[in-house]
Amino acid sequence: MTLQKLRYIVAIVESGSVSAAAERLFISQPSLSAALREVEDEIGIELFSRTNKGITLSPAGSEFLGYARQVLEQEDMLESRFLGKKSSRRHFSVSTQHYAFAVSAFVNLIKKYDADEYEYIFRDTRTYEILDDVKTLKSEVGIIYINDFNEKVIKHQLHQSQLEFHGLFTARPHIFVSSKNPLAGKPSIRIEDLDEYPCLSFEQGDYNSFYYSEEILSVLPHKKKIWVSDRATIFNLMIGLNGYTVSTGIISPELNGKDIISIPLESDERITVGWIARKDLTLSKSAQEFIGELTAVTAGIAL
Repeated sequence: MTLQKLRYIVAIVESGSVSAAAERLFISQPSLSAALREVEDEIGIELFSRTNKGITLSPAGSEFLGYARQVLEQEDMLESRFLGKKSSRRHFSVSTQHYAFAVSAFVNLIKKYDADEYEYIFRDTRTYEILDDVKTLKSEVGIIYINDFNEKVIKHQLHQSQLEFHGLFTARPHIFVSSKNPLAGKPSIRIEDLDEYPCLSFEQGDYNSFYYSEEILSVLPHKKKIWVSDRATIFNLMIGLNGYTVSTGIISPELNGKDIISIPLESDERITVGWIARKDLTLSKSAQEFIGELTAVTAGIAL
């Protein structure tokens, strides 16, 4: 088994398919498929489960991937230390609900290492897709929240997918509004204060369940409701329509400017935000560094 074949396995996992990995590696798909079969024949296990919908890592494949990544990272450090070679291209992917602090941690990670080459993926996406991305290792790390309302459903999904939740902080709910919104001067907001304003929520596609909602108190009725799919649109609607959304209260003026502010919402609800990862997988160095940045960015938060 060669280091190159280990790189092939990692590329297949990160790309999501043999064809996508072959394109990324600039080799033919038959050649990559043959290399994969050679590795499986050599170690005597199937690394991937094949279905009509594509391939996914087998349980044994997940364990193998953890070791493969460690070997490649050690090779990279060895060559950098003793052969004077620059570190090889860094790879990492994360799937997250729409949190500004996650973007801040991601930016800090990239700036900290200032690598000559890297290939990172940052997915602002839907809750169910975050769970599925981490389950299938399209992303090493996911970021979601748990509260009393969704806890049973989310923890069941985590258990079924062999995922583990690690809490970062617990916060009381806040609303995000434009700094020019009539509510902007209030020290706190009651739920009834929001009746005349459009409620903005991230839509969840085919899994548009209250349990997968990014916003707590999602079961409350609203006179005006707008579903959106991306962060930029939700901010624009806060400004253009005096809309609001419910979130953690953590916002980054450096990344988002000063047009959006957060105000505490008078509610007994609490949100525990954390990261998820596969239980059976050793995280890559980049993933561990990103979690370190996440922890630093959210340190001391108890809103």
